[in-house]
Amino acid sequence: MLVVLLVALLVTRLVASLFRLALKELRHPLQGVVPSVSRVPLLGAAWQMRSFQPDNLHDKFAEYVKRFGRSFMGTVLGHVVMVTAEPRHIDALLQGQHQLKKGTMYFALRGWLGDGLLLSRGKEWHTMRKIITPTFHFSILEQFVEVFDRQSSILVERLRTLSYGNEVVNIYPLVGLAALDIITETAMGVNVDAQGADSEVVHAVKDLTNILATRFMRPHLLFPHLFRLCWPSGFRKQQAGVICLHEFTNGIIEQRRRLLAREANQDKPTKPHALLDTLLRATVDGQPLTDKQIRDEVNTFIFEGHDTTTSAVSFCLYLLSRHEAVQQKLFEELRMHYGQDLFRGVILSDFATLPYLSCVVKESLRLYPPIPAVARCLEKDLVIDEGYIPVGTNVVVLLWQLLRDEAIFTDPLVFQPERHLGEEAPRLSPYSYIPFSAGPRNCIGQKFALLEMKTMVTKVIRHYQLLPMGADVEPSIKIVLRSKSGVNVGLRPRLY
Repeated sequence: MLVVLLVALLVTRLVASLFRLALKELRHPLQGVVPSVSRVPLLGAAWQMRSFQPDNLHDKFAEYVKRFGRSFMGTVLGHVVMVTAEPRHIDALLQGQHQLKKGTMYFALRGWLGDGLLLSRGKEWHTMRKIITPTFHFSILEQFVEVFDRQSSILVERLRTLSYGNEVVNIYPLVGLAALDIITETAMGVNVDAQGADSEVVHAVKDLTNILATRFMRPHLLFPHLFRLCWPSGFRKQQAGVICLHEFTNGIIEQRRRLLAREANQDKPTKPHALLDTLLRATVDGQPLTDKQIRDEVNTFIFEGHDTTTSAVSFCLYLLSRHEAVQQKLFEELRMHYGQDLFRGVILSDFATLPYLSCVVKESLRLYPPIPAVARCLEKDLVIDEGYIPVGTNVVVLLWQLLRDEAIFTDPLVFQPERHLGEEAPRLSPYSYIPFSAGPRNCIGQKFALLEMKTMVTKVIRHYQLLPMGADVEPSIKIVLRSKSGVNVGLRPRLY
């Protein structure tokens, strides 16, 4: 009898909770302000999301934008989510100082990235942002370009054995190894020689982003206990990847700490030139950063500075391979600047006199943004149009749709670098072109990323003609933009 009463009580409480959630959905302030895609009570949009896959996510959202407009809402297991590609709403969300909390789904990354700059908030985020910002000062970026150039030269040499013009090359993994060498040397001050040997770190990053992308699209997997219960093999692989990357980072932190200690003992300390040096020497309220704080920031930079750059550079080279006239125009600009000396290195001041290179990079980022969506969880009500979005709502910004909006860009699906020089460029609102997000919580390393991207593209185009070979890309959103079919090109050595 007691068991029956307990079961009845639990069922009653469950029904009451479900009723409150349903009532909350019906009375939500967003109802009537933006269209709702939720059709199944309580489950909401989770029912539609069962068909979402990394390979069709961009098409699914394009379909929703076409059907419901640039902004719409849905509920997922009782939680309200607003999705937007509307510049006015994006402006309201990103420009202020009060909406700095990342979307709830990001916290699936916490096991890997901890409380690094991507996930931290409040005073902790402001403090670390202030500590890290000087790492991207002009004088330090100048040193970083030397690293970009040296590692890009290694990439160019690795491509030489594939440059006979009759072989399809998936450029993505090769660029990825170069990007890993770059980010570890600039962030940690050590060269891991990823381009010279098979790297466990690359495999671990790929495994983690694949698993996390699946979790983002399966809301129940965002809950750690359900993730472990419903997908045990994914949970085990994620744990293995996290352990691999944490051991890698811990080893380098200790190695760098010993080096700085030796320099201090010799009374010849060098100026910090890597992010890790800055973190090891930083203090907060008179205390040095903990090992965990340092590791979280370094892991965050490896994540944000490796896979994203790999995506950006690979898709840019792909676009150039498919647009011969654009590639030739870029090559002519580079030849005019560098002459026929293929061994002349790239330096920071070069980019001020290469305007078409900047246009090519900007246009590539527009068509294939490495991070196709960003999200915030509102910390206070946000007024939009004739209503407001209440505190606690997750707002997802669809950068992919925004950057391909025909109301903003003429012929949006056409790769046209000249649009960033012509009449179209000045009329764009600040929140119409934001491949690195925008506002106070934008990408802290965007100047670093652009310089790295320009350096790698410059080196490859000076040495090789890119040919339209292999399957076309099939965009796949796995947190970072990838391609299901690879990013394929052909290579032919340049003749000067």
